[in-house]
Amino acid sequence: MSTTVESLSERSAAEVNEEIRALWLRSGGTLSVEQRAVYQRLVLEWAAAPSSVEAA
Repeated sequence: MSTTVESLSERSAAEVNEEIRALWLRSGGTLSVEQRAVYQRLVLEWAAAPSSVEAA
């Protein structure tokens, strides 16, 4: 599993955030080692994702 930002999709930050929330809900609040790897990948994707909020 790659954790490089270059290989991540072009989803919005809101879309990635929804996946992060779903991961936490499925896990019951405690992530397994495998889930932590997914979480780390999602956080990197979220940080690189375009925001859906435009600057004023």
